[in-house]
Amino acid sequence: MVNRRDILKAAGVGAIAAGIPRIALTQANTDARFVLVILRGAADGLALAAPYGDGNYTKVRGELALPPPARDGGLLKLDGMFGLHPSLPGIFAEYEKQQALVCHAIASPYRERSHFDGQDVLENGAAAVGLLRDGWLNRALAPLGGALGDEAAIAMAQNTPLVLRGNNSVTSWAPSQLPDADDSTLHRLQDLYAEDEFFATRLAQALKSQEIADGEAAIGQMRSRGNEAEQLRTMMQATARFLTADDGPRIAVLEAGGWDTHANQGTTSGALANRLAGLDGGLTALRDELGPTWSRTVVAVVTEFGRTVAVNGTRGTDHGTASAALLVGGAVNGGRVVAEWPGLAKSDLFEDRDLRPTADVRSLFKGVLADHLALSGAFLDRTVFPDSTTARPMRDLVRA
Repeated sequence: MVNRRDILKAAGVGAIAAGIPRIALTQANTDARFVLVILRGAADGLALAAPYGDGNYTKVRGELALPPPARDGGLLKLDGMFGLHPSLPGIFAEYEKQQALVCHAIASPYRERSHFDGQDVLENGAAAVGLLRDGWLNRALAPLGGALGDEAAIAMAQNTPLVLRGNNSVTSWAPSQLPDADDSTLHRLQDLYAEDEFFATRLAQALKSQEIADGEAAIGQMRSRGNEAEQLRTMMQATARFLTADDGPRIAVLEAGGWDTHANQGTTSGALANRLAGLDGGLTALRDELGPTWSRTVVAVVTEFGRTVAVNGTRGTDHGTASAALLVGGAVNGGRVVAEWPGLAKSDLFEDRDLRPTADVRSLFKGVLADHLALSGAFLDRTVFPDSTTARPMRDLVRA
């Protein structure tokens, strides 16, 4: 007797099934939306939001110092101390609408310079490497998922990142690299598995997710050999479609790589400027696609650690410590920079080379989870971020 595996092998259906995105969509017990964007590679916070008002900035940054506001290609003035990189006009527009803020001199508890370990601590929410094997955002889902098995969060990636791994059920989606199955093949598959509850359910979920994500042929564009900025933009658009679906998730995680700027980092143009422009375009696309849902959305943009203050010998920067984080969205109480600025004098630097951390990224996350997703402080301290009572939640990050 032929079993399902034999059918899949013989008919080549395995390849077709693999080409269909799989997702379970359910209604979460929250009307708020939260998007976490992880910039992998350690983004340079001193370029993202440059402290042009610090008297040591131009000297210590050398050839990577950005022009001050009001100069050609100059920084976008946030206040008398900080300016946003000129490649971020969309985020600056949200800042002027008081829907974006910068949190500077921020870091996880990690104080070494390994990407792998830095990302581990950023995502597991612990005080050190390897203490927890699940993610803080997964642990935060327990009160949000509704009935058992409901999935309030989605990873927009082929592989679920650590921050969303754990005991609470989540889902993931990414565009397939294989050709689409045609309608007649999909109908035959539905007929074939009509009596098989597991396969029939998974196929129905896949078709539903494809219907959501396929708006305006964005996924077809993503499969093309476009640049990474365009891929991030179309992935942001797909994210918005999931977050606005009636039976869709309410929390999403995205990743963007390429922030490890050891060589030829550039200033107003170059590798880093291009990355920042891609991020800016992606966030603008997310806002536009979310429509009215943007007013209930908070997007947190974070990285595993910052970069050195001084330029290295290849016109780049090396692995550092503190960086800058962004909050963007209609629910953000923005229009300000949140920072206890440590200064850039030699004596102010961490280990004589890095921006010194004065804020814990767990405090940022706690503030958003408490005020935006209504999670209790006791739950955050006990379950989401164990052993973090010294990292007090940042308040007033979200509009009342």
